[in-house]
Amino acid sequence: MYARRLKTRLQRWGLVFYHRCNNEVGVRRQDDLFRSYVLTPEASESEFAPSLSALVGKCPFSSSSSEQLYLSSHSANLDFSRRNFRSFRCPNGASGVGFSSVAKSAKNDENGKDKGSCGGHEKVSNLRASWIDLYLPRKARPYAHLARLDKPIGTWLLAWPCMWSITLATNPGSLPDLKMLMLFGSGALLLRGAGCTINDLLDRDIDVMVERTKSRPIASGLLTPFQGLCFLGFQLLLGLGILLQLNNYSRILGASSLLLVFSYPLMKRFTFWPQAYLGLTFNWGALLGWAAVKGSLDPYIVLPLYFSGVFWTLVYDTIYAHQDKEDDVKVGVRSTALRFGDLSKEWISGFGIACISSLALSGYNADIGWPYYAFLIAASGHIAWQISTVDLSCRADCNRKFVSNKWFGALVFGGILFGKLAT
Repeated sequence: MYARRLKTRLQRWGLVFYHRCNNEVGVRRQDDLFRSYVLTPEASESEFAPSLSALVGKCPFSSSSSEQLYLSSHSANLDFSRRNFRSFRCPNGASGVGFSSVAKSAKNDENGKDKGSCGGHEKVSNLRASWIDLYLPRKARPYAHLARLDKPIGTWLLAWPCMWSITLATNPGSLPDLKMLMLFGSGALLLRGAGCTINDLLDRDIDVMVERTKSRPIASGLLTPFQGLCFLGFQLLLGLGILLQLNNYSRILGASSLLLVFSYPLMKRFTFWPQAYLGLTFNWGALLGWAAVKGSLDPYIVLPLYFSGVFWTLVYDTIYAHQDKEDDVKVGVRSTALRFGDLSKEWISGFGIACISSLALSGYNADIGWPYYAFLIAASGHIAWQISTVDLSCRADCNRKFVSNKWFGALVFGGILFGKLAT
């Protein structure tokens, strides 16, 4: 009875039931995205639905490959079947009830700990299926994944410098223009998606060799490069529509950023500083937002603001790059994580200090009110917390600290907003 109800629930979520072992169920998506899950109902059916307890693996698959996984304290194999999806094989004597974490086994270091894990097994529990796979039409899903619509952190990191600049350009005692904020928010969503598409097109030969990226739509073959190019053109066309809403000065300034956008994915092949180049690219909105409001640039205000964003990017993207450092060495790409090595925390501490100092200088030159500096102290605490607590050998912790930067951006925005109102 329980298995029948579970099968119905899975099909409603767009999943296909294909194997059951004790209380664990292997499924694959109807759209052949080649993702395998293990569902572990614990106390009752209602408690786990629609939560997926662990995302076990990503493809492309090979019938000759197998991957060792750990289910709580029990090990099991996930083998590849001839039908191009994984079948779950239970270990002898293992009970499927109560498993709440799954981790890939990693090669042990000299201390016997798993590399890339957090003090042993890296727990990945209570992961939910992406809303893209649950709710979007089948044909639209690969494009949504290509634009990373289910991972909004990139959009936040691109949008915050724009919001800072727009608000800083607002007249003292006034709120920022809501229409302008919405335009730049929409533009950040589109430009981030376009940047991800460009990145996946240029890096498709690298992505297939990196564990974290090999299931991306172009690398895995779900989309062809031509389909990716067409989607890129569509996103850029929508972005052009937003750019045309701005003044002529802003149009020229915005269009000039395309060289940075298109060339950034190539930087990791030539320099250990692609994160610095990303900072120059991602924070262009700090210049553009001011120009959109004022019609020109005040270098004494916008340049410190712009470079504060560059230093901020060096902090969060160096942390992010530590997730892939082992794969980067294998495939021959470069990053600040590899350049700094064991001195990474010292370097990003310096970048954090430079970021806060630049923000303070920009606010001082703008003659902003005291609430700005109160929020800046809180933002300093946040960035200090990130750097002091991040475990650079733990991929999950690096990702958590990276994602937390949306709150740093929000603190700076709040400081500028209330500082302007108090001026």
